[in-house]
Amino acid sequence: MKHRIARLCSGILLLGCVTFTTAGPSKDVLKQGHPQQYTVVKGDTLWGIASTFLEAPWFWPEIWHVNKQIKNPHLIYPGDVVRLIYVNGEPRLTMDRQNDVNDMDAGSDVTSTKMPDGSVKLSPRIRASVLDTVIPAIPLDAIQGFLLNNRVIDQGVLESAPYVIAGNEQHISMGAGDKLYARGQFKEESSAYGIYRKGEVFVDPDTKEFLGVVAEEMGLAKTLQYENDISTLRLIRTRQEVNVGDRLLPTDESKVDSIFYPKSPSVPIKGKIIHVFSGVRNVSQYNVVAVNRGERDKLAIGDVLAIYRKGEQVRDNVTRELVQLPSERSGIMIIFKVFNKVSFGLILKAETTLKVLDEVKNP
Repeated sequence: MKHRIARLCSGILLLGCVTFTTAGPSKDVLKQGHPQQYTVVKGDTLWGIASTFLEAPWFWPEIWHVNKQIKNPHLIYPGDVVRLIYVNGEPRLTMDRQNDVNDMDAGSDVTSTKMPDGSVKLSPRIRASVLDTVIPAIPLDAIQGFLLNNRVIDQGVLESAPYVIAGNEQHISMGAGDKLYARGQFKEESSAYGIYRKGEVFVDPDTKEFLGVVAEEMGLAKTLQYENDISTLRLIRTRQEVNVGDRLLPTDESKVDSIFYPKSPSVPIKGKIIHVFSGVRNVSQYNVVAVNRGERDKLAIGDVLAIYRKGEQVRDNVTRELVQLPSERSGIMIIFKVFNKVSFGLILKAETTLKVLDEVKNP
């Protein structure tokens, strides 16, 4: 199946905003035994729905057929009906929304009706609000802790950042609601700071290039007062106890949006799994991993990568040589957070036990 390139629109891959570099998708993208329609329920993910219809779920953007009568056809909600149709003989997925509360005009509280005598009758109108949220691309509970709590930064950033020197009443450990004191150069425009601790250091396993260091968030603090080089802050929330020596960085405004669509990378990608965040070396389904490719390599949020388990070394009994067996495709992952040289991905499928240093490539 030929690789197709999708076009990014406003930083997010929008359905209906796809440019094909080859002919339209053939019928063999459909999964054997696929339904003709599917009603979305709470708890669904886009990956799961795509897997219901497609042999390769990352082809979803290429066969999505936008229903232009729906204001936001790129978003899918519980209750929506996804249908399989054919356009010019090619399979397409489209959506019906019976009660499109998202498309109602909430700008007015009244409706007007022209009466037979020419007068206009004004009537109150019930405002509709969305109770069900848009379904995410992948299980959010598996990546929740990585959406904002971990950052990959350059070497020396933490070392030069302000640091906690004491808690209220000289406590050395602090929790939510406690006051703390920090020393260093603070930005006047920043009213909130994340409290971080140095985590994993990433080095490319092949080139030995420094790729970044993980800054693990311990909590969030609000600035109360700044005098000379000492800032007084209040801990708003904590994930772990904050200790003397922890570093402060301005809050990261970037967010990982769950509204993205599984797709093939726009360029050839070849990298490796360099870390698994579960604390073990082996990797399994729904583990979060880091790979040694990022923005500079044109990797993007939503890109799907195939995982190839590294072949073992065996001895050739005839020549007595050590022979490297070829890698075998053993899983699928999706990228959900991208930094300059490193990206975080979620393992969606693992056919066997995967390991750090296994290869990742275009699916």
